[in-house]
Amino acid sequence: MNIVDRRLNPKGRSHTNRQRFIRLVREQIKDAVVRSIKERALGDVDTKEVVNIPRKRIQEPRFHHARQGGNREHVHPGNKEFVAGDTLPKPDGGEAGGRSREGSPDGEGEDDFRFTLTRDEYLDILFDELELPNLVKTHLKETVASQPQRAGFTASGSPRNLNLVRTMRHSLARRISLHRPTLDEMAMVTNRIAELEAKEGRTEVEEKKLGELRIVQAQLERRMKRIAFIDPVDLRFNRYEQTPKPNARAVMFCLMDVSGSMSEYMKDLAKRFFLLLHLFLSRKYEHVDVVFIRHTSEAKEVDEETFFRSAETGGTVVSSALAEMKRIIDERYPTDAWNIYAAQASDGDNYPSDSETCTRILRDELLPLCQYFAYIEVVDEREAGMFRSEGNASLLWRDYKTVADLALNFVMKRVFSKSDIFPVFHQLFAKTQKVA
Repeated sequence: MNIVDRRLNPKGRSHTNRQRFIRLVREQIKDAVVRSIKERALGDVDTKEVVNIPRKRIQEPRFHHARQGGNREHVHPGNKEFVAGDTLPKPDGGEAGGRSREGSPDGEGEDDFRFTLTRDEYLDILFDELELPNLVKTHLKETVASQPQRAGFTASGSPRNLNLVRTMRHSLARRISLHRPTLDEMAMVTNRIAELEAKEGRTEVEEKKLGELRIVQAQLERRMKRIAFIDPVDLRFNRYEQTPKPNARAVMFCLMDVSGSMSEYMKDLAKRFFLLLHLFLSRKYEHVDVVFIRHTSEAKEVDEETFFRSAETGGTVVSSALAEMKRIIDERYPTDAWNIYAAQASDGDNYPSDSETCTRILRDELLPLCQYFAYIEVVDEREAGMFRSEGNASLLWRDYKTVADLALNFVMKRVFSKSDIFPVFHQLFAKTQKVA
């Protein structure tokens, strides 16, 4: 026996069923979303995704006869071997009616179920369980803003908040309870009067009936005038309440090395990481500024388009990006009002004479101002085997490691391939991330 829900499904009602289905197969969907990060082109990271799900995971529950136990008192048509009352021998190899695990000999079968995630569903799953660590500073917790939130309905309000569906529902209930004539009733009486008036040589009975219909028509018209179609008591407006909201402002600095030592493969890894970061911030937070800084031997603040698409290259002076970040903080983002975050991506190549300057600016000037600073080192796939060990790390990595050992709000990770990007991103911004 199959249980099928045959209720009408008006527009939007299937949303709940869709969300329940996503929860049911969430693990398969999440695996597909993570795989898509390394397989997609850079410009398609935030598009919808098609997920293949084995049909055995989505079969509807159904009632059926148990394969063991019970009494069966029927014989299938066409049987010539058994009669009613015979006991059937137990088949060899287990339960009767079992299905083999092997494929069918003719190659036939069922394809996996293909399910298309919308862009919003894709991003929700991609950034699930991620957040900026230590977003609200202690002294900002007392500062709150308010935002409107739906809180039912009210009988008075602004015309722009009028709820038409709820208003018409109350109007219909009032008209039914007060027995207001409907247009069909009026039309029926009017048409009957017209038929009798058009008839020549009416009988006495018909004349009497015509008079009665005219009286009924007048009564119906009076009732329609007395009972309005929509009365002020029917009006219902959407009601909103101002709810407090923490007024925490945050800024994320994105620092990317675009010098000549960065190969196209390494730049692609860095851009994929920063694109994920940008999507994450715009999806999860309403009030987060993003500052893009590119650097070669010189650093400058750029817009989003230039940051991801410009082909500029040159020498490498990493401290120029850190100094530019410090300058922007001093000019635009006072630390008593802003939560400051930073993510830096580089191949680790730097002038040896600049190492001490980088360490000093990072340790003494930036980390005391930042809630969280993440350093991502991208490694060319041809050199991945050589640089996986700490002993063969780049000069910048070794210098930054001395800072990371002392600062709890500074985290370092390496990315060797596209498949490493999302796991590293998840580690950096997981909700369980603890930063002092």
